[in-house]
Amino acid sequence: MDINEIKKLIKVFESAKVTELSIQEGDLKIKLSKNGSSNTVSNIPQNFAYEMARPSTPNIESGDSKPVEKPAEKAENVHIINSPIVGTFYRAPAPDADPYVQIGDTVAAGSVLCIVEAMKLMNEIECDINGKVVEILVENGTAVEFNQPLFKVEKS
Repeated sequence: MDINEIKKLIKVFESAKVTELSIQEGDLKIKLSKNGSSNTVSNIPQNFAYEMARPSTPNIESGDSKPVEKPAEKAENVHIINSPIVGTFYRAPAPDADPYVQIGDTVAAGSVLCIVEAMKLMNEIECDINGKVVEILVENGTAVEFNQPLFKVEKS
């Protein structure tokens, strides 16, 4: 990422409704915030492991609640598809269209799973393995972070 791209990113961020943005590309990490703290650009080690804390879903046993999906039987046979960018997650190409994939669908490497919209650009996220979709981890229309898990795909 060169300085011109960073300047464009800052201009778009200033006019956007979001208050914080964090991007990592290789060993470059950029964090922008409108909460009074200064904007920073820093280099970090390449072995930096980015993990996003996700709230756990409690298993509530009541007649009114929806049952919590059971995790896949073999964790080593499940592949996680992560978001390559920060943006808004969409399951379908248009609001009135069917979703690209449903739980239980068989997918091939290169199949489009969803769209992540970033700065008015629609980025198709493709599956990188052959398998079956066992879990969709993000709600339609929600913001996603870089490297946030989106799908669990059972390898075939």
